[in-house]
Amino acid sequence: MALRELKVCLLGDTGVGKSSIVWRFVEDSFDPNINPTIGASFMTKTVQYQNELHKFLIWDTAGQERFRALAPMYYRGSAAAIIVYDITKEETFSTLKNWVRELRQHGPPSIVVAIAGNKCDLTDVREVMERDAKDYADSIHAIFVETSAKNAININELFIEISRRIPSTDANPATGGKGFKLRRQPSEPKRSCC
Repeated sequence: MALRELKVCLLGDTGVGKSSIVWRFVEDSFDPNINPTIGASFMTKTVQYQNELHKFLIWDTAGQERFRALAPMYYRGSAAAIIVYDITKEETFSTLKNWVRELRQHGPPSIVVAIAGNKCDLTDVREVMERDAKDYADSIHAIFVETSAKNAININELFIEISRRIPSTDANPATGGKGFKLRRQPSEPKRSCC
């Protein structure tokens, strides 16, 4: 079975639950007292998708404004970006649109973009309507899912959908997705002079 490494970065404001999503996906755990990320953190998880193994190389970036200039280091070369907002804080959804603009201008041209509305377990204090977020995601051809890292809602589904959207290596068998294929030049028939 082929192993593919897929770099994925998480972007979004501080406190939206980026680290909690990563911890839930990789460790299947939730810590309500998780500390804010400084700079970025890195975790991996390998999952089977169809006839491939996808090793997610996950860069969880800090959401604080002072670390924002570091973000291009993490999304450069990424196969996917998950932009997270908090459904209970409208301003985090507005900031998300800035991340999308930045990715479109400076990110890889074929990057898969996913929008995750986190904390969907807190519907009683919702500020961002699911329909509005879904419409926005559709308008930019992004994956959309509402998640709850706390209650393990749609976390695995988010990464499965990323796997689904990443072009298969079968789509371009001549290059295998990354490299190139060497072919032997046909040898010319030997000619004799007489």
